[in-house]
Amino acid sequence: MADNTSRPEPEGMKAFPQFRSLPAGGPLNRWSHSVTKGHEFPGAQAMLYGAGVPNEDMMKNAPQVGIATVWWEGNPCNMHLLDLGKTVKRAVESRDMIAWQFNTVGVSDAITMGGEGMRYSLQTREIIADSIETMTCAQHHDANISIPGCDKNMPGVIMAAARHNRPFLMIYGGTIKKGYSNLLEDHINISTCYEASGALNYGKLHAKARPGEEGRTPSDVMTDIERHACPGAGACGGMYTANTMATAIEAMGLTLPGSSSFPATSPEKARECEQAAEAIKVVMEKDIRPRDLLTRASFENALVLTMILGGSTNGVLHFLAMANTADVPLTLDDVDRASNRTPFLADLAPSGRYYMEDLYKIGGTPAILKMLVAAGYIDGSIPTVTGRTLAENVADWPSLDPNQKIIRPLSDPIKKTGHIRILRGNLAPGGAVAKITGKEGLSFTGFARVFNKEHELDDALSAGKIRVEDGNLVLIVRNEGPKGGPGMPEQLRASAAIMGAGLTNVALVTDGRYSGASHGFIVGHVVPEAAVGGPLALVRDGDVVTIDAVGNRLDVDVSDEEMEKRRSEWKGFEPKVTRGVLAKYARLVGDASHGAVTDRDLKWW
Repeated sequence: MADNTSRPEPEGMKAFPQFRSLPAGGPLNRWSHSVTKGHEFPGAQAMLYGAGVPNEDMMKNAPQVGIATVWWEGNPCNMHLLDLGKTVKRAVESRDMIAWQFNTVGVSDAITMGGEGMRYSLQTREIIADSIETMTCAQHHDANISIPGCDKNMPGVIMAAARHNRPFLMIYGGTIKKGYSNLLEDHINISTCYEASGALNYGKLHAKARPGEEGRTPSDVMTDIERHACPGAGACGGMYTANTMATAIEAMGLTLPGSSSFPATSPEKARECEQAAEAIKVVMEKDIRPRDLLTRASFENALVLTMILGGSTNGVLHFLAMANTADVPLTLDDVDRASNRTPFLADLAPSGRYYMEDLYKIGGTPAILKMLVAAGYIDGSIPTVTGRTLAENVADWPSLDPNQKIIRPLSDPIKKTGHIRILRGNLAPGGAVAKITGKEGLSFTGFARVFNKEHELDDALSAGKIRVEDGNLVLIVRNEGPKGGPGMPEQLRASAAIMGAGLTNVALVTDGRYSGASHGFIVGHVVPEAAVGGPLALVRDGDVVTIDAVGNRLDVDVSDEEMEKRRSEWKGFEPKVTRGVLAKYARLVGDASHGAVTDRDLKWW
């Protein structure tokens, strides 16, 4: 935790002494004081008075807290965040602090999925981090409270915190309620839409047979699903990427207890926003900084909880990026070790039956952490934003009901090791990330069918051209990595369509990503990506590909000599995007095995 010595500077701040971290202790307005003391910056003070600072005493003595919402109206995950931020602002101001709300961009993965807009998704993580770092440092804020909602939001705000390294607290926007389809007579969610689309294309989508409603068409069923899958505000309800990152960040000690499992519209979420004011004051008084909490131990907690809950493969990408930004050594080998020693316990969507709303009702994330701390899987001694340890935070929370069905006992796991597997082999010498729960088996061998872009596979599935009678197929989607996409788009449209169509003869391999809602036999994040000449660029239709989740291998049965011959014939990758934000991203971004970050030691001068 904090001490009375100066801290090492965040790498990006070393060239800017006016933004440097100050020694521990001192007044709560230690950063804003640099422009509000005396009359050295009269223009700054004039602007601050104009913006609402009420009097000289507040100007000179009150800390200034930035409240960053990843708000916009067109997405259930984010549409309520401005209102949560207003609740936080009122609470901060009621405690004699100055609160400044500001905003950053977001992209809806579910809206952009399968289209060109999805290429913009991952790079928003960097834009969010850049925006919050910029505002916090430029405006001399003394602390930051960030309120994220959708997938890239959470790692983005944490990366920003690691950069500015000022007192910080994250409030997760919360999960959505479950939807319900009258025609399926079942709970549904956003993933249901994509799986139903696959079922529709393959003639397998039907309404429940009820007297008097025999005339319901598959199109009627799709409309019913689309109409009711998202019943209001909140992030996608399964253990998809948003809930994966929120639960992991709570296990790292960067939120108040329960933040990750309180539903978006629950009274608990509103109370959390009100409590955030007192919490951030404690963080400032104790001088707890993000880099005090972003430690090797906290990242290991995040990895363990992700394996326990069956979280998204995107978590791997984001943990690596967050660790890189915080200068914490973390590699794919660490992910592999965590997976090998951690069981998979949670019967949560996408592969299971339950949702985050159900998890909340049995005690939520704190109850699970309490169990895992007691069992020695989670390090309860790590410090947190409350000023107490993680174990102290959850000690008074109810324990999991032994009769609940969502979290299996440690003695009876769904799978004895984690569902996220790190694969290497002659198709992925730099690593790949697989999501294999064991329900589809632990190995797969099939003939390659190659698609040079995601839309080619989507078109083939929409036309019913991938068939069970074709035998075992490994569908290769290449040129969709961080540089090749550009933007490393998620491929939920394809993976969900395959599940909905019942194509159990199919596995997917890509240098792109999958949504947290994806499940099946899927491998992504292949490094090196095809666009830079990785082996995936050299695979041809009919090659035999083997995915081995026990030996952790991804191989193509082609000799080294033949691969070299193909390499000599490869014509290289011609980027189609040469201007704009995606071109800048493609130029700066690193590979997926290192988090696909853009702020990697950019010594351009």
